[in-house]
Amino acid sequence: MQTRRDIFQAIADPTRRAIIMLLAVGALTPNAIAEHFNSSRQAVSKHLQILTECEILRQEQQGREIHYHLNAEKMNEIEKWLEQFRQLLAQRFNQLDNVLEQLKLNKK
Repeated sequence: MQTRRDIFQAIADPTRRAIIMLLAVGALTPNAIAEHFNSSRQAVSKHLQILTECEILRQEQQGREIHYHLNAEKMNEIEKWLEQFRQLLAQRFNQLDNVLEQLKLNKK
């Protein structure tokens, strides 16, 4: 049984994030993706495999070539997590603002 990779581990790698950015513009073949990197075609293929396993990318067979597409819906999982983090930070900043206001009032 193949274990599904964690989406956050997948995007932790800068090369994989760069691949995601490339594919945000449009679908590309593995060779076209590899042209953008100073690494072997095999290394790029491994990154594509990881991104596909966690469903950030999807493959589409077009004739003899495979095209990789960004799965924008899967990116929503990342966005939801980031939104929770943003809300937590906003709450903490508001609490800090309240403490600072109280300190100002106590000085007077």
